[in-house]
Amino acid sequence: MAIGDQIPLHSGFNAKSTAAEVMAGVDLSGQTAIVTGGYSGIGLETVRALADKGATVIVPVRSPDKARENLAPLSGDIRTAALDLADRASIERFVGEMTTSLEELYLLINNAGVMACPEARVGPGWESQFGICHMGHFALTKGLLPLLEKAQMPRVVALSSAAHRMSDILWDDINFERTEYDKWRAYGQAKTANALFANALSRRMRAFGGHAFSVHPGGIFTPLQRHLPKEEMIALGWLGEDGEPSEMAKAGFKTPEQGASTTLWAATSPALEGQPGVYCADADIAPVTDPDNPENRFSSVEPHACDDDAAERLWDLSERMLAAT
Repeated sequence: MAIGDQIPLHSGFNAKSTAAEVMAGVDLSGQTAIVTGGYSGIGLETVRALADKGATVIVPVRSPDKARENLAPLSGDIRTAALDLADRASIERFVGEMTTSLEELYLLINNAGVMACPEARVGPGWESQFGICHMGHFALTKGLLPLLEKAQMPRVVALSSAAHRMSDILWDDINFERTEYDKWRAYGQAKTANALFANALSRRMRAFGGHAFSVHPGGIFTPLQRHLPKEEMIALGWLGEDGEPSEMAKAGFKTPEQGASTTLWAATSPALEGQPGVYCADADIAPVTDPDNPENRFSSVEPHACDDDAAERLWDLSERMLAAT
């Protein structure tokens, strides 16, 4: 979709809408979903909601013991399979396992990620945030496309973030080989990549009636903050000096169930049919950021993250990066 297509639908939901509210009346019986990062934070709530509506949910896991413990209280048909998004061979094994065990795939939710971590390399030397958040999911989605193609009107949801405003794609130095590493700029680039990926993927799914969307889930306290020291979260205003959530965070942050709502809305809402590739926030299509109205900056999308040409450029570059491994 192009910038002009980021037009809110006035869905009736808002920043505090819950997973249960957006899933009211949804029936996913007989459908299969894969949710990366589905055993913690908003991923866990996403899995819970999908399974409660009758879907068979497959959760890729890197830490089997943690996954077993966190998923145990959930009900429904929930299965696990080994996957490490930082490891190309692991991705290929997972894709092979899914290809032999599933007839089709209705939903793929690329939820897993890392945020603001120390500089590290994965795969053939990719910067870790770009490598895991984007390239790992890029390889996974490409491998699963034949299964998605067999489903009726399948969807892919990519978890982006309002942090995309921190950086466009660093086209000349994506892996910070010459640029001084900045953990927030690297995270912003990765989240821009997630949004552009959904944009480009939507055109590739059009032939078989599929859709792809990106979403900003909102500010939520989850294990995603594990790399941030308490002092930094205090400086950001997320925590008070006592280490507890600040008044700002209490007012503006979401619960994990509220944080899962936009993902679930993008995965199931009939209102999004015919709206491929859009960036969503607060269970609606997000407007493009108005520079004269900064109040909406956390629930809007920057032009660089919803640009068709940039999306195609990133897709082509990602193809080349993948082929070089």
